[in-house]
Amino acid sequence: MDTFIQQILNGLVLGSMYALVALGYTMVYGVLNLINFAHGDVLMIGAMIGLSILNLLGVYAPDMPGYLKLGIAILGAIPACMLVNVIIERVAYRRLRNAPRLAPLITAIGVSYLLQTFAMMIWGRNPLPFPQLLSSDPIMIGGAVITTTQVLLLVLAAVSMFGLVMLVERTRMGRAMRAVAENPRVAGLMGVDSNKIIVATFAIGAALAAVAGVMWGANYASIQFAMGFMPGLKAFCAAVLGGIGNIYGAMIGGIVLGIIEALGAGYIGELTGGFLGSHYQDIFAFIVLILVLTVRPSGIMGERVADRA
Repeated sequence: MDTFIQQILNGLVLGSMYALVALGYTMVYGVLNLINFAHGDVLMIGAMIGLSILNLLGVYAPDMPGYLKLGIAILGAIPACMLVNVIIERVAYRRLRNAPRLAPLITAIGVSYLLQTFAMMIWGRNPLPFPQLLSSDPIMIGGAVITTTQVLLLVLAAVSMFGLVMLVERTRMGRAMRAVAENPRVAGLMGVDSNKIIVATFAIGAALAAVAGVMWGANYASIQFAMGFMPGLKAFCAAVLGGIGNIYGAMIGGIVLGIIEALGAGYIGELTGGFLGSHYQDIFAFIVLILVLTVRPSGIMGERVADRA
């Protein structure tokens, strides 16, 4: 039972980060009908920017409390990632909105590799240690262990997701985003600037990815230029699992996928008689993706994307 509780906690932590990234995928798909496969690398940019800020704080403000340093790193990474994602939308995607679907897909893959290459040129190809900023003393929950960093990650993810829901459901910006997702032409006739809404959508998704990127580094204590590929791919699986285009589905899909992956990592050795180890946990995300696409292609919550006029 202790192992089960521990893996559930691990899954919630992992799933929270998947959910934050999956929200970026599902929001962009909702308004543009586009899968932005470069979004995982925005997470990587956020982690790298956060580490650079922490290194500067370590030099100029070494006595600053760790939680304050982490907060400054997150607040610094958010505008940087938003700028990167807005530039991606303006340069790579805007001219391809009416192109065949294969063109923006290939472009997204190319942008992903460009971001990885630029990051390798700036920060190097070797893994970089992420400083431990918060207390490492374990917090016991029913025989399982969780760290202060993981508790903070869960809180930040919950606050971010709640804030996004409030933005989409209760503000004029959110109504405009839903209108553009429903029908961009009619929304334009009603005075909604589709370009501004699309840019805002990319920026909001990047902000969530920045939070996930910095907390990913804080949780795993190591980052590198290609770190965004696998989390981005799994977050896409989470978005599909929940229902692509549905923000509630992205949240649920991320949490569910994280728990499935954590439970799989904890029990895969027993299930296979020791043939497979916990480092094979990545296969579970793709098994889930195959099953969902086969059994329920619309995902858990269903796809909330209207037909284009």
